[in-house]
Amino acid sequence: MGGTGSIVRRYRGMVRCGGFAVIAASDDEGYLGGLVSGLTLKSARGRWVVLATVLGSGMAQLDGTVVNVALPRLGRDLHAGLTSLQWTLNAYTLTLSGLLLLGGSLGDRLGRRRIFLLGVIWFALASAGCAIAPTAGVLIGMRALQGVGAALLTPGSLAILEAVFRKDDRAAAVGAWSGLGGIATALGPVLGGVLIGVAPWGWRLVFLLNLPLAVVVVLVTRRSVPETRDEQAAGRLDLPGACYAALGLAALIYALTEGPQQHWPPALVGCAVAGVLLLAGFLWNEHRRPDPMMPLGLFGSRQFSAANLVTLVIYAALAGALFLLPVQLQVVSGFSPVAAGSSLLPVTVIMLLLSSRMGRLAQRIGPRWPMTFGPIVAGAGLAMLARLDAGSGYLTGVLPAVLVFGLGLSATVAPLTATVLAAAPERQVGMASAVNNAVARTAGLLAVAVFPALAGISQAAYADPVRLSTGFHHAVLIAAGMCVAGGLLSAATIRHDVLEGAEPATATHSVVHQSLVHAETEPSRDVPD
Repeated sequence: MGGTGSIVRRYRGMVRCGGFAVIAASDDEGYLGGLVSGLTLKSARGRWVVLATVLGSGMAQLDGTVVNVALPRLGRDLHAGLTSLQWTLNAYTLTLSGLLLLGGSLGDRLGRRRIFLLGVIWFALASAGCAIAPTAGVLIGMRALQGVGAALLTPGSLAILEAVFRKDDRAAAVGAWSGLGGIATALGPVLGGVLIGVAPWGWRLVFLLNLPLAVVVVLVTRRSVPETRDEQAAGRLDLPGACYAALGLAALIYALTEGPQQHWPPALVGCAVAGVLLLAGFLWNEHRRPDPMMPLGLFGSRQFSAANLVTLVIYAALAGALFLLPVQLQVVSGFSPVAAGSSLLPVTVIMLLLSSRMGRLAQRIGPRWPMTFGPIVAGAGLAMLARLDAGSGYLTGVLPAVLVFGLGLSATVAPLTATVLAAAPERQVGMASAVNNAVARTAGLLAVAVFPALAGISQAAYADPVRLSTGFHHAVLIAAGMCVAGGLLSAATIRHDVLEGAEPATATHSVVHQSLVHAETEPSRDVPD
């Protein structure tokens, strides 16, 4: 053992681990052997690695689940109207969506631990800025910076687990990460509701909560997480692609958010056209680059394209409805922030109980019918929310709709995720998951931008509980129709045999989709076993 330790102390160099370059993070005598074969989940270091990645990604996830609940209080405290609340959500999602793939590429090349730590520190500083924001405009800017930090830390959290654990322990490590993330998703809105209810400025505590978490993540990561890189990563970073995507989405979302309120002046029409052209430029750039950020060849698979189209429709429906649900419950129905934050807890419980079973069912009978009937049932649950009004209570008004919605969603998510992964070549499964992630985030961006206008919720209507309630009813019915359309689209395009020979979808693949139930800004963290 002394010889091994001296090798580590003298060498402190790079050893091979599962095809990745791994840099020893400690002089611990037994550590070199652990890295050569990969960490085990039962080891102390393995558990610390899981803790660091769970807390790191959990910060971004927690923000996504609680900010929706905070919107009414936040709006009153900062005198923010509907458009400002839309931007409070979308500024974060916009930078996260536009830079997520770039963040993963940076980690592959410069070191996953290094970029993960940079993202955690960046996210914490931006969170502090959100907490002390004096105006809605400053808050929106800080939220955009938060999204940049999340784009750096989110890919790294899962890539670290895949790189440092031995093959036999990777699925268990990712499962632990997913399960603990699911618990954070469930408890986040409740904790957020408690903090928000402390005082009119209680929403600021939601952002301050990230600071102690970040300190713990940095300390644990520096002590226990080894550095890894993808030695096969080649070519230049696709910076033009990232710029095209981020600027195109920003221009389009800005136009779609502001246009209805300003009656579409020529400048905003031009902004929308510019956004479309920039996104077309992104596709052109990805087509011509030898090392694209998003390989368009993936869409040569009809099943992959169909599954992503279904994702776009269904997650846009979820985002549009669930963006407005906490507002309806607090402003119209008189729920407290805690009660509003807890309203969707049954959905999380149902998904934790049923998602893996639905994945196995899809493996046996094919994904077409679960992906057909699941969205239709979820749509029925959303339609039931149209009964909510000023006199609605939780047990009779919210719970029945939430139970139906949860059953439909649990039947949809695992088969949909498994179809996306099975439709891609094995060597591109990770990229396929990342693309599907981006599609879900983009769906949320578009929905938050356009749903209020589609439902007839203007700035004036938002200030009037009666008109707001009417608009909410329109919104959930539109969302229900989109879910039904997603189910019918699945019936028409998804083959029943697409999962033959594939691994069953489990909660490991799908549990993080639950965050979309609470906040449309959190998409999947899918990963192949």
